[in-house]
Amino acid sequence: MTPADYDFLRKFLKEKSGLDLSADKQYLVESRLVPLARKAGLNGIDDLVQKIKGGNSVIGADVVEAMTTNETFFFRDKMPFDHLRDVVLPEMIQARSARRSLRIWCAAASTGQEPYSIAMVIKEMSAQLSGWRIEIIGTDISQQVLEKSKAGIYTQFEVQRGLPIQLLVKYFKQVGDMWQIAPELRAMIQYKPLNLLTEFSHLGKFDIIFCRNVLIYFDQDMKSQIFGRLAKCMEADGFLALGAAETVVGLTDAFKPHADKRGLYRPTAVRAAPSIVPPMAPVGLKTAMPAR
Repeated sequence: MTPADYDFLRKFLKEKSGLDLSADKQYLVESRLVPLARKAGLNGIDDLVQKIKGGNSVIGADVVEAMTTNETFFFRDKMPFDHLRDVVLPEMIQARSARRSLRIWCAAASTGQEPYSIAMVIKEMSAQLSGWRIEIIGTDISQQVLEKSKAGIYTQFEVQRGLPIQLLVKYFKQVGDMWQIAPELRAMIQYKPLNLLTEFSHLGKFDIIFCRNVLIYFDQDMKSQIFGRLAKCMEADGFLALGAAETVVGLTDAFKPHADKRGLYRPTAVRAAPSIVPPMAPVGLKTAMPAR
């Protein structure tokens, strides 16, 4: 790969996905794009670049897909899900006792392990949330990983990474040498394609937002812009969960760290009272409602 081709790809990926590659990441680009070039019947990365420059949107989308697919696993880092169970949901149950509904957004859903981990935490709290309307939205820039998320089928290796054995037995069914998550958990989550660089106010307001292990790939200005948009999508008393290597400090005044709860943040300013959802029949935890 020539320096000129690498420079073009850096600019292209930043414009299309926000991915901010440093000057020393040629090895990463080559490891992901050389196989893509071969699969497309091309000689190498230089041919990929020429296709993109020539307006081949399919190749362009495939390049973004290859470079933005990042690893994930069930209950990654554990602590955010402990916070969800022990801090966030108990407080939200009290704060939302009148409307008995919660909206949760997983903003970098990848192949589904994070939103399904959230769903399992909620299912384990079914007694406290009986009759509540729980809506979980999972978004990702990659249509390919969203399709895997919807299917909810994982390898033995994937279910062994972070997933407690008792939850595997309780919520998964073995299908050949794979494992599929239970239909009632799959029904709890709506998956939608979304690029975080674009406007996302159409998703509505959320009580809880997980935006973990994705902002680390963006530059400082883009992080600040995304935090500003996240703040507009969050209820005034909501919660934001970030990855272990991510923070709002020095990037935005819209959120502040939650005392003694690493990775958890609250809106800084009190804007409006939580929105009131029109009354409707309780649906429990089995069916996600359409986004407002």
